[in-house]
Amino acid sequence: MAELRRVLGVRGATVVGLGAMLGTGVFAAWTPAVALAGSALLLALLIAAVVAALNATSTAALARVLPQSGGAYAYGRAYLSRPAGVLAGYTFVLGKAASAGAAALTIGAYAWPGYERIIGLAAVVIALVLDLRGVVKSARVTAVLVALVLAVLAALVVAAVLADAGVVVESSPLPSASGLGLVAGAGILFVAFAGYARITVLGEEVRDPRSTIPRAMIASFAIVIVTYAVMGVVVLSAVRAGVVLSAAPLEAIAESAGSHGLAIAVRVAAVIAAGAALLSLIAGMGRTLFAMGRGGDAPAALARVSEATGVPSRAEISAAVLAGLVVLVGGIGFALALSAALILTYYGVAHLAVLARVRRGDFPRALGLTSALGLIGCVVVVAGLVIAVASSSLG
Repeated sequence: MAELRRVLGVRGATVVGLGAMLGTGVFAAWTPAVALAGSALLLALLIAAVVAALNATSTAALARVLPQSGGAYAYGRAYLSRPAGVLAGYTFVLGKAASAGAAALTIGAYAWPGYERIIGLAAVVIALVLDLRGVVKSARVTAVLVALVLAVLAALVVAAVLADAGVVVESSPLPSASGLGLVAGAGILFVAFAGYARITVLGEEVRDPRSTIPRAMIASFAIVIVTYAVMGVVVLSAVRAGVVLSAAPLEAIAESAGSHGLAIAVRVAAVIAAGAALLSLIAGMGRTLFAMGRGGDAPAALARVSEATGVPSRAEISAAVLAGLVVLVGGIGFALALSAALILTYYGVAHLAVLARVRRGDFPRALGLTSALGLIGCVVVVAGLVIAVASSSLG
């Protein structure tokens, strides 16, 4: 049976998680999230973070006892049923394809507005080439990209504070959010935290997974939640001051702060961050397709590993094709909503797997409680997203 190489430690796995999280969300999710949640943006962010933390608790517990590629696909098959595992596997792949499409479109929105699809397709190809070189090389590239992105975001926060958050003559108070808008907004922002699943999907490529995976998830999650909270405050302040958010919201905020140079830096950072997310997303989708092919739930050819690089190349190429299709047919807002709904369904399977093990006495009852709460959160947010998409036009 084909196996992957265990090469990632805590630092490398944390970087992989950060690369997946500090991408599309921080540069593109604010516009649709503000449209849905309004003045309750930070509350929506808190809801998203709580749901993500509950999801992380369940997946980390499962990853410690079953450190295999595929995440909830493997957990569903092992502890529920084969159909449950297949559902998790395909919702993960399709959800991450939507995330990858949104990341590629974000690159286009910042790099060359009006040509988002062409640039997005080129970005998918470049990310695939880098990932085919192997996870170690991708992790090292991602580490550099994450450091640059955090530096630019810090500069944007400082500039916004010094410029009084881009105050203009006419103020624009934010509308209050409805319950539906709050939940749907939380769903959009949930995509910002969904990258930690990338760490569990790499279960066969980390050293000492029982300790590495939980530590890497906690570290990456803590860094990201602080970053998003700070940026959420900046976004709200800018919108209240009259800044109009576009598909490139942080560039608009930088321009409003009176720094054209910073706006250019933000554009570059957005491309870098979304590119880092693409690296992680395509690799994560490829590992899940690899696991499904090995388990007989996807074509067996997807389970082949390149002898030269140790990478499931056919699975990653298939993942890149799916991402490219999303770029061709979707918009950023819709892609984020679709991604969140599918990925939350994937986590629902993980919560059910934990509950099954709790009933058998394998896990403590306290973990069963957090999994039950997480399952409820997933169901509520998915319902809110479906209703919001059905009743509005997310671009």
